[in-house]
Amino acid sequence: MAELNREAVEQALGQARIELMKHKGNVELLGVNDQGVVLVRLVGSCSGCASANITLKEIIEKSLKEQLPGVTRVEALM
Repeated sequence: MAELNREAVEQALGQARIELMKHKGNVELLGVNDQGVVLVRLVGSCSGCASANITLKEIIEKSLKEQLPGVTRVEALM
């Protein structure tokens, strides 16, 4: 099991970024806490998009949880 730290989360975000970049969007990692909460900011066309919450849960959070079981949830700052 991968350790839950900033470096591991950045690496795991690579999978989600592939999907986001197809729509001219991206995700910025803001932080990771010891409760497994990952804080991100959606950027590019993902910022302010009507589907941003779906993107957050179905692409970013799902990908991170699959790769890093210590992730409990992902929250986005606007």
